[in-house]
Amino acid sequence: MTDALAQIANLPGVADAVADARSAVDRLLGHRILRRRSAEVSTESALRGARASAVLEGASVTLEDLRTTENPTDPVVQGALRVSAELGTLTETWRQAPRQVLARLHVLAAADAVDSADLGRPRSDDQPVKDVLGLGDPPSPTEVAARLDALSGLLTQPTKAPALVVAAVVHGELLTLRPFGWGDGIIARAAQRITLVARGLDPKSLVAPEVGHAELAGDYAEALRAYASGTSEGVAQWLAHCSAAVAAAARDSQAICEAFMRG
Repeated sequence: MTDALAQIANLPGVADAVADARSAVDRLLGHRILRRRSAEVSTESALRGARASAVLEGASVTLEDLRTTENPTDPVVQGALRVSAELGTLTETWRQAPRQVLARLHVLAAADAVDSADLGRPRSDDQPVKDVLGLGDPPSPTEVAARLDALSGLLTQPTKAPALVVAAVVHGELLTLRPFGWGDGIIARAAQRITLVARGLDPKSLVAPEVGHAELAGDYAEALRAYASGTSEGVAQWLAHCSAAVAAAARDSQAICEAFMRG
């Protein structure tokens, strides 16, 4: 059986980018504060990730807002917070039934924004698609269904590809497809994070790739358009971007650890 993800991992420049990101994550995982306070770092990372994902989805919110506002009114912020809070419970299901997890993520992300009958269901022809990143017209529902099936197949079969590559492909596919029409960015970034946890790169969910994507926001949409082009060069550009985002996020979590050390 062809290992399509491993073939992607072998694209020019990808191995070096992945190695750099892996090194940044490994440095974080070796921080001594994690021996006793990893849960606190994970909680702070989750909050930062939710805020970053909401901002990338068009919301205007600060970390201070999230710390001091018990019930934010922006549905994007509400959705990002709900998704972030439940990620840890979805890891095992993601390994076996990714389509089920995607449906659940949409329910969490879009509960305050779309009709209840549409929650968890891929969009139909007549449903609008929120295009926060200016990606243009999305694929048709028929193509979405076929590519989601293909993605699910890739995720449930063995691969020699690194977790970072698998997670980047998941993120790129979901944002290219925009399968639900609302909250797709929140869902795609959450799926990337779940993949990194489920495949052992970041088992305690200490790294928030969303933070890295927000830090590199100027390149985010361009890299995604490159991925959507389907060319080897475009896919490699997206993988390099995602690797850089994970490295940036690992450094952010390292800073959280240092702040805890200082008290």
